[in-house]
Amino acid sequence: MEPIIQVDNISKVFKTEVKQAALENVSFGLQKSSFTCVVGPSGCGKSTLLRIIAGLMKPSAGKIIINERIKQAMVFQNFALFPWLTVEDNVSFGLKMHDKDEKQSEKIVAEEIEKMGLTGVTDKHPKELSGGMKQRVGIARALTVSPDLLLLDEPFSSLDVFTANKLRRELLSIWQERNLTVLMVSHLVEEAVQLADEVIVFSAAPGKVEMIKKVELPRPRNLRSDAFYKTVDEIQAKITIS
Repeated sequence: MEPIIQVDNISKVFKTEVKQAALENVSFGLQKSSFTCVVGPSGCGKSTLLRIIAGLMKPSAGKIIINERIKQAMVFQNFALFPWLTVEDNVSFGLKMHDKDEKQSEKIVAEEIEKMGLTGVTDKHPKELSGGMKQRVGIARALTVSPDLLLLDEPFSSLDVFTANKLRRELLSIWQERNLTVLMVSHLVEEAVQLADEVIVFSAAPGKVEMIKKVELPRPRNLRSDAFYKTVDEIQAKITIS
């Protein structure tokens, strides 16, 4: 089966006073409906790669091969909400960029707001929301465009443990119900093994692919099983070695 997206020898060098290599010859493919996590040491270029795939940044070398009909959306670590807009207006922002019919857009926004549990806060502004609610807004905004590929940059890293766990479960439901292809950056190996079909391990900067680990544990994952811990340890050891 042809991958929905192919990352082909991507390298990125930031030209500051001293050239800094962030990524070096990164290659992998994503199959349709797969859930993939990228993990690695801090500063290894994980988020940079996501921004290149999203078209927010150009690579220094290599290319992203993706069908132009594939729709993408991205969820950011720091929520990336517009502080002067209400929850409803933040959620609808992506659709406005796609010139959707107004009535159709209103219907889609209302549906996503309801599904993400935001019905009671539509008139509030981001500063009035908890971190978990802000991220719900970010996810709802991404989903309004009905993406084929959902990119997530450490979406739960700034949340408390209980909120993060709840949103992880909801993300899995969204992925399965909507048949999405998901690529998520994480700094937690346990999170990656809990969520992903495949974990891509990066080396320290410049980020290179050290290992691609298939996670064949049955779903829902038993986070206390020996098999879960064994998989986590295998990936963690590779990060430590690299």
